[in-house]
Amino acid sequence: MTDWGVHEIDIALYFMNASAPKSVVASGGKLAYPDDASETPDTLQAVFEYDNFNMLWEHATGIDGGNYGKTEGIAFIGNNGTMVVNRGGWEIIPETKRDQQGVLQYKIEDLPDQGRVGGGDYLGEHVKNFVQAMQKNDASILRCGIETGAVAAINAHMGNVAFKTGRKVYWDAAKGEFKNDKEANMLIKANYQNGWKLPNV
Repeated sequence: MTDWGVHEIDIALYFMNASAPKSVVASGGKLAYPDDASETPDTLQAVFEYDNFNMLWEHATGIDGGNYGKTEGIAFIGNNGTMVVNRGGWEIIPETKRDQQGVLQYKIEDLPDQGRVGGGDYLGEHVKNFVQAMQKNDASILRCGIETGAVAAINAHMGNVAFKTGRKVYWDAAKGEFKNDKEANMLIKANYQNGWKLPNV
């Protein structure tokens, strides 16, 4: 989930003003393509516990029909409605209630697919902005800071660690490691095999 996960998790963390979860638990496996050469689970669910909310991550390789009629995205589920967001736009799906006469009413206004503001090639513009910031050596002009991507990648990696350990893992934000879990902490960084090591440049 560290590849596709960062492209969705960053939206959730940005909206919720969150960085690190308190705990993560994950379940899944190589259920759709058990005999291919990858070790990454093709089917995975992970639950991230933050201070004021939970985030559920779910992916299933090879399935294009997702929740809310989307192939991908994030849903913010509230008491009055659900906001579904992806790189293509957003929409509001209201919760309903019955009035005293039994007539079904929306709790909030229904806002069908709003589309992405601005149109154009957002990926190309994002890359252009990143290259300009590097050329000018000025991180302040970035529309999406480096930390945003790092935090999203770290959260996604925590989901992978929970899956690989097969248990709920607890995060110590102050220490930057998992609490009382040597096995999980070994998975925080790359552990190279066969004598290979990252060269010094």
